[in-house]
Amino acid sequence: MRVIIIGGTRFIGPPVARQLAEAGHDVTVFHRGQHEPELPKRIEHIHGDRLQFAEHQAKLKQLRPDVVLDMAAFTQQEALATVSAFRGVARRLVIISSQDVYRAYGRFHESEPGLLEPMPLTESAPLRETFYPYRGEGRGLDSYDKILVERAALGSTILPATVLRLPMVYGEGDYQHRLLLELKRIDDGRPAILIEQRMAAWRWTRAYVENVAAAIALAVTDDRATDRIYNVGDTEALTYAEWVRLVGHEARWEGGVVVAPDNTLPPKLSPLKGNYAQHLVADSTLIRVELGYQEPVPRMEALRRTIAWEREHRPENVAKLLDYAAEDAALAELRARAAPADAPRSPLLP
Repeated sequence: MRVIIIGGTRFIGPPVARQLAEAGHDVTVFHRGQHEPELPKRIEHIHGDRLQFAEHQAKLKQLRPDVVLDMAAFTQQEALATVSAFRGVARRLVIISSQDVYRAYGRFHESEPGLLEPMPLTESAPLRETFYPYRGEGRGLDSYDKILVERAALGSTILPATVLRLPMVYGEGDYQHRLLLELKRIDDGRPAILIEQRMAAWRWTRAYVENVAAAIALAVTDDRATDRIYNVGDTEALTYAEWVRLVGHEARWEGGVVVAPDNTLPPKLSPLKGNYAQHLVADSTLIRVELGYQEPVPRMEALRRTIAWEREHRPENVAKLLDYAAEDAALAELRARAAPADAPRSPLLP
């Protein structure tokens, strides 16, 4: 099979390209050239701007792709550019979306009012009613909206599409370093990691990068995925406290998780803004039943690999994000409240 990947040079894209190439498919990566990951030599590279596909139209047609995989369509304009460039050229489009399309995310993000959404979220769960979830946050994402990306991809009758909605992805190459602060505390031998109750109990679907890449490669190469939407993610969504304990166990940490009452921790330990009563748990049954998807890497092996990578690629400024003196003071105060001399220890404390 001939596959063109749009974007795909950071984090999730390289393992997808490698898995497709190792399976014997002809892979071409179209990207701006800002990142040049180590990929098999047989993978061809085309450097260009995705909003200027016309400049490369002759080359793209010459490649005669069976499937186009768009890893980096973040706006409606970008998705429409892909559809326009490849309809009549490729047989099928696979586009990467996010589980932030669901109305539950709007409830969590507090961008729209309403009752909590029931869990788990299947592919038919209601979508957000408010567009552009990150507009005005100063992160350069004012035009980002995967709902509009999906609509653009699914709106063509000439180029049938597959949509994959991804969860929180962790693993090697994670430029957001989602294990950074927890692992830094663990490696510094901290006696405890403090978490507010609302976040400790919050559930969010996660998935390891190589497993996500396997799901994407499967959707690319299996025509049964045509005109389908799939959630991708682990079958079990751990609470945040369970997740930290699991990371600590794999990192051989002797400390413990301390769950504190809400609004009692110092600023650097307070959860980010959000309604943590709204869980974000996605049901990934459909891709497992229809395409036979299974994770190739078990969870503990995935964590082992991620921890090793994070330790080797720790940002230099991580210390600025931590305040151990404030953590020690908060922990001492919690213990003083929960365990006076004439009372038993609180079950919240190790």
